[in-house]
Amino acid sequence: MTARPLESILRLALPKGRMEQGVLNLLGEAGVDVRMGSRSYRPVVMMEGIEAKMLKPQNIVEMLHMGSRDVGFAGADWVAELGVELVELVDTRLDPVRLVAAAPETLLINGELPDKSLVVASEYERLSRRWIKDRGLDAQFVRTYGATEVFPPEDADCIVDNTATGSTLRANGLEIVGELMRSSTRLYANPAAMENPDKRAIIELLVLLLDSVLEARLRVMLEVNVSQQHLEAIIEILPCMREPTISSLHASSGYAVKAAVPRNQLVAIIPLLKARGGTDIVVTALSQIIP
Repeated sequence: MTARPLESILRLALPKGRMEQGVLNLLGEAGVDVRMGSRSYRPVVMMEGIEAKMLKPQNIVEMLHMGSRDVGFAGADWVAELGVELVELVDTRLDPVRLVAAAPETLLINGELPDKSLVVASEYERLSRRWIKDRGLDAQFVRTYGATEVFPPEDADCIVDNTATGSTLRANGLEIVGELMRSSTRLYANPAAMENPDKRAIIELLVLLLDSVLEARLRVMLEVNVSQQHLEAIIEILPCMREPTISSLHASSGYAVKAAVPRNQLVAIIPLLKARGGTDIVVTALSQIIP
């Protein structure tokens, strides 16, 4: 096999830390195995044309912007914080968080920040300063380096931080007073990589595979048997991707109807199917869906 030219090798950045396992699981389900080996920061990606490195998500954004990495997984919050122009390819919907402003309940007046000079602490300097300006606050910004929630009340009046459930904020006596944005783990590309035909071809295949898993996570395969008399009544309520697959049962005793339906609609659909004459309902998990 002829070796690929170095300029056509896709340089992938994988997140090290909190996002790591979710991304590796997603890639694995897409058929793209990542083998860590002894050099854990330089795993082997079992897909031709890709070489990878593990980096902290914030560094991934910077390396994508600089062009030393072509594609990489990072949080939308850090892309917004660093203010860089990247191409968003896939929203994995992993690690969903809200970037919020929060303050001690004892400081608030009717749930709002008081009209006085404040200290706002955060790791997100750019987004925090923009929020301060947009809110018209008289506030001084303090840069934090982790554990932002412990700053109030002695060292800050308000913080800007990400939260998944709000439990850490509540545990520290903080109440949310504003939401700056919502974030999740996403796949981004350096714009220049999209202009390289060889790299773009690999990127498009990778996106196709990831999207197939993400779509499959949202749907299940639903199969139901039905008589000729009730066939149209069943088809009418099935939320299919296009059209259901219909095949005849043995001895022309009816039809088997199959469709990939949204998982979150099962609770409503199954009783309707029974009420309209559906029998022998089977629900099966899907691994990939490619339209």
